[in-house]
Amino acid sequence: MCDLWRATTLTETPRGAIPAQLAAVRLALQHENMRPSGIKLYNAGSFFDPRAVPVQDYEAIAAALDGFSRVIVESHPALVGPRVDRLLAVLDRRGRTAGPSIELEVAMGLETVHPGALDRLNKRFTIEQFERAAGALVARGVGLRVFLLVSPPFIAAGEQDVWLLRSVDAAFSCGASVVSLVPTRSGNGAMEALSAADLFRAPTLDDIERSFALALTHACHRGRVFVDLWDLDRFAECARCVAPRRDRLHAMNLDQCLLPPSTCDGCSHVPPS
Repeated sequence: MCDLWRATTLTETPRGAIPAQLAAVRLALQHENMRPSGIKLYNAGSFFDPRAVPVQDYEAIAAALDGFSRVIVESHPALVGPRVDRLLAVLDRRGRTAGPSIELEVAMGLETVHPGALDRLNKRFTIEQFERAAGALVARGVGLRVFLLVSPPFIAAGEQDVWLLRSVDAAFSCGASVVSLVPTRSGNGAMEALSAADLFRAPTLDDIERSFALALTHACHRGRVFVDLWDLDRFAECARCVAPRRDRLHAMNLDQCLLPPSTCDGCSHVPPS
C-alpha cells in the first residue's frame, strides 16, 4: 500500500550489510557537508524482526550512529518486546561511552482505526494490540510516530474524512508525537484487484491536500502531522501545477500550519485550503 514492498528481499539480511550501508551514508553526508541530527532506518520491514535486522548488528549500528541525537526505526506492533530493550541498552551504553546519547523513536503503521478495514487490510493486529504496543514503547521512554493511510481501501468515499480524523485521535491518544499520512498506492496487483471490485479508489492530489489540511487542523497542537510527498506526481492530473502544490505541502510539513492554496493557469484548479 505504500510501495515499500518494492524494496523487500526474499532472503534474510546478511550480517554486516546494514552497518555497511550506514557507513556509506555517513561518507556521503561528509562529502555534502551535511550534519543532520536525526536519521531514519527504514528497511521495508520491521527493525525488530531478527531476519530483517540481525540482532548481532545492533552494536555496529549504534556505533555508526555516533553524532546523531535521534534514530527512527519501523516496526510491526507484534514485534515490540525484548529486542526493543536490547537496542535501547546498546544505544544507552554507546551514549555513555562515546556520547552524546541517542534517542529512539519507533514508527508503526496503524493505517486506520476503521475496524472492518483494519481487519481486511490483513495487518494481523487489533486496535487494542496496537494500543498495548504503543503503551509499551511510551513506558520505555521511546518516541512513537504513527503511519495512517490516505484513502485506504474498504472505506466508502463519503466516510474517508471521518475515519481519518478518528485515526488521528487514536494515534495521539496512544502517545504518538508524530502522525505521518501516507497516500495509498497501487502497483502491486492487489490494489488493482480491489479497485476493480469497487473496494478501493486511489487518492487524487486533491484528496491528499484535503486530508492533510483536515488532519493538521484537527491535531490541535497535540503533535506534528506530516504528509508523505514521495512520488507525488503519480497522484496529479496536471503536470503544470504539481510542483507548486508539492512545494506548498512541503512548506506545511515544515511550518505545521495551513498555507494559502495556489492556482494553476493550465487546469484552472484551486487546491483545497
